[in-house]
Amino acid sequence: MRHSRKNLKSSALLGMAGAVLASSLSAPLMAADLEHVVFGTNWYAQAEHGGFYQAKATGLYEKYGLDVSIEMGGPQVNGMQLLVAGKRDFSMGYPIGNVKAVMEGLPVKTVAAAFQGDPQALIAHSDVTSLEQIKERNMPVYIAAFANTTFWPWLKSKYGYTDDMIRPYTFSVAPFLADDSIVQQGYLSSEPFAMEQAGVKPSVFLLADYGYPAYATTIETTDQMIEQNPDLVRRFVQASMEGWASYFKDPAPGNALIKEANPEMTDEQIAYGIAKMQEYGLVTGGDAATRGIGVMTDARWAKLYDFMLEAGLTTEDLDIHSVYSLDYLPAEPVLP
Repeated sequence: MRHSRKNLKSSALLGMAGAVLASSLSAPLMAADLEHVVFGTNWYAQAEHGGFYQAKATGLYEKYGLDVSIEMGGPQVNGMQLLVAGKRDFSMGYPIGNVKAVMEGLPVKTVAAAFQGDPQALIAHSDVTSLEQIKERNMPVYIAAFANTTFWPWLKSKYGYTDDMIRPYTFSVAPFLADDSIVQQGYLSSEPFAMEQAGVKPSVFLLADYGYPAYATTIETTDQMIEQNPDLVRRFVQASMEGWASYFKDPAPGNALIKEANPEMTDEQIAYGIAKMQEYGLVTGGDAATRGIGVMTDARWAKLYDFMLEAGLTTEDLDIHSVYSLDYLPAEPVLP
């Protein structure tokens, strides 16, 4: 068969085009091709946010076509308000807070839970060996205001704690270090670390280990985002959970971004946070061990709803399924 010069030229051009296309599919997406996403955390950068920083540092977000900006939270930052106002595309949240938001008519949903359990704990001196003992001794318990609408009603219901035990917590461990009769709330990797640095080895009671049903470090987004760009939601969740799996294998890339965002964070505290997350299986334990990091279940949300209803934190007319969606979890489980 004879080929004209024109046909040969056309074949060459087609071959070049195919090579360019193949190259573009295998090469990383250029910045102009990425969809920009703003994700807001719930506090200053720390190990407990490591999976998200890892996904950014290692290019996992880019792998899924996303250019993600991570904005830190803090005491003066209202993440839910920023989310609803369109200033953020995704926000790190807490299930009870999201239930309350939906009850108030805000168009938001939880689409994944990085933590299978809440890192909140009660912390006592080493002579205290159980949550029951705190009640038996009628010990003063220092808690912040938010506890009154989260874990305190659960402690009252399950262990008979009473409001006369409450003392105001000012986010300082100094009173605890000075008085061995004190019990206080704390974040698993924060207050215990400060206490140990001061030479005190406390008793730490992680409430999740005793049945407190809340997930933590959840991903919230708006109904509008879900309706208009469900694929973006899936990609953000997928990349974030892969980030968590990567973080526990080699946290160095994520840690570098954490320290860049929050220079006050030390290597020692980051290492302590990672160790506690692994020791207690916050990210990789529970359902996540077999069903993948980030997983949520209808049964677990039902338990949360039952607790909130019993505690007077929600109403019978709330459809708990309106608060969350399981449709955006990774199609292939991201196993630890």
